[in-house]
Amino acid sequence: MIKKLTDQELRDLIASLAVSQKETAKQMKETDKRMKETDKRMKETDKQLKELGKQIGGIGEKFGYFTEGMALPSMERILRDRFGMEVVLPRATFRDKKTGQTREIDVIAYANSDINEVYVVEIKSKLREEGIKQVKKTLDDFFSIFPDHKGKKLYGIVAAIDSRPRNTIKKKVLDEGIYYAEINDDTFQLKVPESFEARSW
Repeated sequence: MIKKLTDQELRDLIASLAVSQKETAKQMKETDKRMKETDKRMKETDKQLKELGKQIGGIGEKFGYFTEGMALPSMERILRDRFGMEVVLPRATFRDKKTGQTREIDVIAYANSDINEVYVVEIKSKLREEGIKQVKKTLDDFFSIFPDHKGKKLYGIVAAIDSRPRNTIKKKVLDEGIYYAEINDDTFQLKVPESFEARSW
């Protein structure tokens, strides 16, 4: 049997519920405030992470430019003296018709005389297998991107500062018929065996 509340008990219960409701509302406001602060902190953290990503990307890009800057004088000498190239174009950029994206080739060198050849040079601060695939793709696509050079023999050169494990990566480059150059006493030198046969694309 339910006990019947007196008027006073009923008033006390209502007052107690009102206090409890106020406390709940207060806690909900505090929780909402904390959630907003957390959301603000998360947005700030996200902003900082994006900024850090930009800075890291910028460092990587600067290092790439530094690597290219180190390699270019040596590669230009090799291209002119060893291969007889008349024109050496560093950092050749073009728009990929398939993707619409801008792509870059570190060096394009060519000659239009008795030596009817063109060379594509990719310079890597750290050479990995993905880098070899990238060079091969550039060579495969070259004449569709630069039809003016059709009829020339096309060769590839990979110049690397770091290619660990060196012998394995170097062998993979040479097995593809691509010239391999590495740094030695601050200059890049071709490192190919006498038996090496370059592949023309």
